[in-house]
Amino acid sequence: MKSVLVFKTSVERRKELKKLRPFLNQLMQKNEQWNFDLEDCDKILRVETVKTTAKTIANTLHGLGYSCEEL
Repeated sequence: MKSVLVFKTSVERRKELKKLRPFLNQLMQKNEQWNFDLEDCDKILRVETVKTTAKTIANTLHGLGYSCEEL
């Protein structure tokens, strides 16, 4: 069953997404997806996933120098 994970992040600009894209894509399985809402004050990351855990996503962003907190 697919679940939706929502995170508050410190990602500010679209150009930062170029850095993050390969790392987030690597975490995704077939039919899973992610997207950012950079216009939201919390810079929301939404992930539709079957297997990827919130901890894995948060640890990946932390490792790249961004804050990431599940909401």
